[in-house]
Amino acid sequence: MDPNAHKKGLRNKLSKEQALKKLESENFFRKTLSFYRYVIIENPEQFRDKLFKDWGDFDCLGRIYVAREGINAQMNVPEQHWGKFIATLNKYEELKHIPLKIAVEDDGKSFYKLTIKVREQIVADGLSVDEYDVTDVGQHLDAQQWNDAIEKGAIVVDMRNHYESEIGHFENAICPQTETFREELPEVKDMLKGKEDKKVLLYCTGGIRCEKTSAYLKHHGFKDVNQLHGGIIDYARQLNENEDLENKFKGKNFVFDERLSESISKDIISSCHQCGKPSDTHVNCNNVNCNLLFIQCHSCQEKHQQCCSSDCLMIIQLPEDQQQKLRQGKKNKKRFHSHKRVDLSKSFKK
Repeated sequence: MDPNAHKKGLRNKLSKEQALKKLESENFFRKTLSFYRYVIIENPEQFRDKLFKDWGDFDCLGRIYVAREGINAQMNVPEQHWGKFIATLNKYEELKHIPLKIAVEDDGKSFYKLTIKVREQIVADGLSVDEYDVTDVGQHLDAQQWNDAIEKGAIVVDMRNHYESEIGHFENAICPQTETFREELPEVKDMLKGKEDKKVLLYCTGGIRCEKTSAYLKHHGFKDVNQLHGGIIDYARQLNENEDLENKFKGKNFVFDERLSESISKDIISSCHQCGKPSDTHVNCNNVNCNLLFIQCHSCQEKHQQCCSSDCLMIIQLPEDQQQKLRQGKKNKKRFHSHKRVDLSKSFKK
């Protein structure tokens, strides 16, 4: 007997096309949210299976990582099942009263399937266990305290990747040009060398990366480490609830779902990677063999059929069977545009 037979039903069996079609046909609204918690989970595999059963019964969708060190979730929940969903959270000691970050801009189409994976860490940092104590974190600041600290000259550090901060960040923030969190941690420590006695402010999307960063910096001698409570998502919520609160964030907040971003201010601080006109719209190259994530204005999307290069535009014109042959034996890796690597404005002949 297959020892994993009981788990075969604990996964999403629909193709992406089938799942998207089902999502588009729904006549109810979904609420997008995210949450995390560092907490010891004794049996992550078993915990994962319980969550999949609970949330699958309510038709929840999303991407969730479970590890021995805790949980990190981005998902959407049908509004009619919201109460039942909250009840499932509170029935587990590990998730009871967990803070939830609700999306700022939400069309209910943020995720199209439910994926819950067991990982070594909920945020991969590449560090050994003696590099920091994740329970010894910095001070959590609300939006007003955060603004006050910025006005008093504190050092502000964006703990997100370069493609996230490119479309939106806090005023005068240090924005490392990295693609992964594991690259960013040591780089930030080096960038702040000599400033161990200064007030440091850390922020990210929802707070989870700052939680580890604050512990890491404290371990390495930084004395006044602070983080934005709830990240950019909760900062935006507080702005919506308090008209007197000044918005010090410029542009969009990048999110890791089908929406790709949500507006925090009306400022457009980035440019189309092909024509250079103001734009803050991320797309994935229409050639799935490429799948490059880059910024493309609506005019270039139409002109280049959402492709990043003339080569990719040529490939998508091929019959599907030929495109599949080009993909055979190749692993589809995540790829991000970087000004240091490529200038997409030169990808098409003028």
